Amino acid sequence: MQVRDEDIAVPPPASDTPLTPDTAGDELPPADTASDGGAAGQRSFFDDAEALIDDARTYWEAEVSYQKSRAGFVGNRLKKAIAFGAVAAFFAVLATIGLTVGLIIALTPFITAWGATAAVVIGLLLIAYLLVRGAGKAWADLSEALSEKRDDADG
Repeated sequence: MQVRDEDIAVPPPASDTPLTPDTAGDELPPADTASDGGAAGQRSFFDDAEALIDDARTYWEAEVSYQKSRAGFVGNRLKKAIAFGAVAAFFAVLATIGLTVGLIIALTPFITAWGATAAVVIGLLLIAYLLVRGAGKAWADLSEALSEKRDDADG
């Protein structure tokens, strides 16, 4: 087993021993000095303003980059959702056609081919009518809610 520098424990200095760079470890510069070594009082307003503008520009570029990548991600997922939805709708239509043909075939021995066709078509039209009524009611509720909101804003 090889001994590394990290494995060797260094005892802390005695309390009466002054701290020097050798015993204190890494130290941060005092808070009142600038990064270039000058005192804070010696910096000019224009240097601070320039640093602020540079920071704002950097923040703006980072934010724009983040929003672009976010929009790209959303666009990619939206394309995927639309593609999956379209394929699902296609298969739902195929299943409905299969159900319609199957119902006609199943009802043919009981009420003839024309009777089975008429019964299935009337049933599907009744379902479509009920769905259209539900959509119309939802649209009327939406329209009413929007008109009430507009009335509240005007008055």
